[in-house]
Amino acid sequence: MAKITEGEFKRICDGIHADRESIYKHNPIGTEEETLLWMLLSCLISYLSLSEIETPCFNGIPTAETYRDAISTILKRRMEPDFDFFSHMEQFFDK
Repeated sequence: MAKITEGEFKRICDGIHADRESIYKHNPIGTEEETLLWMLLSCLISYLSLSEIETPCFNGIPTAETYRDAISTILKRRMEPDFDFFSHMEQFFDK
């Protein structure tokens, strides 16, 4: 089972934040926050090689909270060692 360190997670978050304007422009699926969290979730699914069974499924239209919860669920099983991932995700939150 693949794991992720805080440094690797921070690098992914910082990269998404640096490219946020382009990401949102080309993927306007919701608010900017929802779009960036969607991108982060997608990156984690790929980075951690999650199987179809491990990949979160959503009913209805996902919100930023839905994406945060899905990311949290994934990271709680895949962090090595445990770290405060919300502090790195704060840069995506609507102010």
